[in-house]
Amino acid sequence: MTPSPARVLRRLLFGAVATGLAVAPAAAATRPIVVELFTSQGCSSCPPADAFLGELVRERDDLLPLAFHVTYWNRLGWADPFSFDEATRRQAAYGTRFGDGSYTPEMVVDGRWSLVGSDRASAAQAFARAASRQGEGPEVSAEARDGRVSIRVGRGDAVGRVLLVGWDREHRTPVGRGENRGRVLVEANVVRSFTPLGTWTGAPARLEADLPAGEQWAVLVEAPEGGILGAARVRSATP
Repeated sequence: MTPSPARVLRRLLFGAVATGLAVAPAAAATRPIVVELFTSQGCSSCPPADAFLGELVRERDDLLPLAFHVTYWNRLGWADPFSFDEATRRQAAYGTRFGDGSYTPEMVVDGRWSLVGSDRASAAQAFARAASRQGEGPEVSAEARDGRVSIRVGRGDAVGRVLLVGWDREHRTPVGRGENRGRVLVEANVVRSFTPLGTWTGAPARLEADLPAGEQWAVLVEAPEGGILGAARVRSATP
């Protein structure tokens, strides 16, 4: 379910070929670049992309890698225990916007650039382009205490919706059926919850919410067309 190279080139619209590795350190950023991988345990093309995302988790502090497990593979032999409907809907919205529908593995960088999830050269280009836009969105901060999260979004020139995402650090899953039968899949930053919290109007805002499912959390501010305007990991208020 991976698109042809020509389709990928149409989606990327990048003018130059990347010359560095995708895991090479990037310049310091004012916020993490959001990297969404749409994947499934039922997809035999996905483990290389899952492994790449794991490398990004370990080696790139300037990125916020998130693995969204989609549901449409579940009918093909193996029901992914981490798949959820919101992941499928989110990818479908990107597919409508980018014009190529849904496939796995797909990586979306900062809600603006789409590529095959295992394509490291194209990922390097997308990370560089996202880094060049740093400082355009609002400042975002979030702090967790006693099962609640307090969020601050600064002033800006745009509007968007505020999202709270929760994920588990790592899962190892023996797969009993489907294309990956007999494999033990190791997957990082597996998204377990994705919660809209409200609208940011461009004025400074404060929000509070219960912490959803997940071992770690982040706040995203997303423009109406889907681009990421701001992002911050949730910090713990306790040592």
